Amino acid sequence: MRLLLVEDDDHVAAALSAVLARHGFDVTHARNGKEAVQALVPESEGFGVVLLDLGLPDQDGYEVCGRIRKRTSTPVIMVTARADVRSRIHGLNLGADDYVVKPYDTGELLARIHAVSRRTAHEETGGAGEDALRLGAVRIELPTRQVSVDGTVIQLTRKEFDLLALLAQRPGVVFRREQIISEVWRTSWEGTGRTLEVHVASLRSKLRMPALIETVRGVGYRLVAPAA
Repeated sequence: MRLLLVEDDDHVAAALSAVLARHGFDVTHARNGKEAVQALVPESEGFGVVLLDLGLPDQDGYEVCGRIRKRTSTPVIMVTARADVRSRIHGLNLGADDYVVKPYDTGELLARIHAVSRRTAHEETGGAGEDALRLGAVRIELPTRQVSVDGTVIQLTRKEFDLLALLAQRPGVVFRREQIISEVWRTSWEGTGRTLEVHVASLRSKLRMPALIETVRGVGYRLVAPAA
């Protein structure tokens, strides 16, 4: 996902950009409101989310949010030290999709980014076509959280289902290990990596399709859609 980071402090931006990059984001850094608005025009630039700091040198972040919202529907997450309720309400009324108060946990920020992007994708499609995913003989029922292979229901744990559903939403796309851990386990703890490997192995075994989930060495995993 391409992400626009609007932050005037270069040190903060560099540190956050490094974390986001490790979790699979392609980060563009804008240092002020003018650069942020210019980066979002035309909308075809394709940013998935804007992380907008409110304390910018040239314009107030609220004003920048309003200008962004007039030009594009790209989700905006305000990131600020202003923790009072009135500031949050004002930001949301201007069109922000979420509001994160500094200091924040990196895992929480990543979870909010993914949540906003998922919600936006669902709204753009009107929720159509998302009740079930078909991958050859595999059928994934999202509302009931039921998975079947050739009509036979496969019993999965909650995390196994979440992992399979995440990969199945974009067959062929490589998901970085950090991104999967953030999405499924809602954490950035490195120790969760071993748990991810165990869950992938369990899915391959239960579905009796060892080639369904491919390991991309040094990066992560992708789902290889079987032939229909």
